[in-house]
Amino acid sequence: MILRRQAVGFIRKCRMAFMFLRESIQAYRERDPAARSSAEVFFCYPGLHAVLWHRAASRLWHAGAPSLGRFVAHLGRWLTGIEIHPAAKLGRRLVIDHGMGVVIGETAEIGDDVYLYHQVTLGGTSLSHGKRHPTIGDGVIIGAGAKILGAITIGAGARIGANALIIRSVPPGTTMVDAPARPLDRQRRDPCFDAYGTPCAEMAVDPLLREIESLRLELAELEARVGQMAAARAQSVGAESARLSTATAD
Repeated sequence: MILRRQAVGFIRKCRMAFMFLRESIQAYRERDPAARSSAEVFFCYPGLHAVLWHRAASRLWHAGAPSLGRFVAHLGRWLTGIEIHPAAKLGRRLVIDHGMGVVIGETAEIGDDVYLYHQVTLGGTSLSHGKRHPTIGDGVIIGAGAKILGAITIGAGARIGANALIIRSVPPGTTMVDAPARPLDRQRRDPCFDAYGTPCAEMAVDPLLREIESLRLELAELEARVGQMAAARAQSVGAESARLSTATAD
């Protein structure tokens, strides 16, 4: 009875693994015009290989063998050029196109039908041991070289353009593009460490909005000063008029 139950469980796991592999290959064939056959995807696509290595590493990680899981993940990174932490959560039908240089951190969560290009980073900027990596919703496309940093959420169906830097949550269905570098006005602690060289907490306030707020405060101060001057002038004119009226009456 026990052997039968184990056999049934093993067959069920094999069936689920086959279904996972089949739908993953099908996702590549549907979304990559360069994929000519299922065999080509299976043998020649490092993104698929990286996900398979991750499944093995994740099983070891959650089975209480984290060091062995990290070693298997390291082998996967060495063979594919794609680094996925064993504790990261990956959804179904994940496509990693080209894949070289992709980094997916420990607490990252990726939904179903997500498409990643090469050199995408899902990184954390906090030194805490809690949630510190992004959560990616279903159907998101992330362009080559995009950096998504911190415990933020990218809503379902969002589009992240190539080389974009994302440090705040993105609403569902939104398209985010561009990342022009600019100097950041900050008093840096010395010494200090900023993960990825990006102080997200200090960048949370848009510098443009900060400048607009500064101009608004200056304008309010000028209006107050003009009001005070107008009141003083009106008072002076009133006093002068009263003096002239008194003189005329005399």
